[in-house]
Amino acid sequence: MNDPMDTTKSLTYRLLLLGLVLLTIAACNPKASKPDKEEEPTKTQEPELKQPENIIALEAAKSIYDNYSRYRVPGIQDFETKQRAPEKEFEAARYVTFDLEAVKQYIAYVEQESKKAGVTPNTLRFYFANYPDEGRFPDGKTVIHPRQNSIFILPTLRDGQNDWGYYIGEDGQAKLIKDWVKGYGESNEEDPKSKASFVPNLNASLFQIGGKSLILNHGGSGPPPGGDF
Repeated sequence: MNDPMDTTKSLTYRLLLLGLVLLTIAACNPKASKPDKEEEPTKTQEPELKQPENIIALEAAKSIYDNYSRYRVPGIQDFETKQRAPEKEFEAARYVTFDLEAVKQYIAYVEQESKKAGVTPNTLRFYFANYPDEGRFPDGKTVIHPRQNSIFILPTLRDGQNDWGYYIGEDGQAKLIKDWVKGYGESNEEDPKSKASFVPNLNASLFQIGGKSLILNHGGSGPPPGGDF
């Protein structure tokens, strides 16, 4: 008759031997205990944007570009080369360009400052403008394209049924541009050109205003780029 103690020792010995064999196999093949391919984290797919309603066809863009060439450029060219500065060469600008990241930063900045002021921007208004025939702006920045047409961008907020351009005053509150322009005109009553102008002339007092302007300008501009339209 077998001794129970001997049977137990034999079973224990076999289990230890089996464990040793499995450990040896695992050590010789370390990849066996790992999946062949690590699971990639699930990526959240961004929703596809719908085409904005304001997108126009290439044919429509070509048409209105040609209309400007036909009905606006000749008048500008004639005025600049025969009346304003006949002694200087001039070619009418056909575009204004802003770096895409700069535009994103501008919109983010408008939203940030507007939120601080407790208002919500409603639209971005693009004003037509014309650069002076001078070397520098009143704020000291270089005039890259003297006499050229340009644009500047002004955010607006909804007040009743109207949209009004605004800036951030020294008190951190949103102030309407129209109220500032009224005060600006009163302070320049001795200058009849300033009073008669639709947009006040740029001079040093424009940049002495307290608070923060939200107007974007100083984009790139130039004649028609070769190949476009």
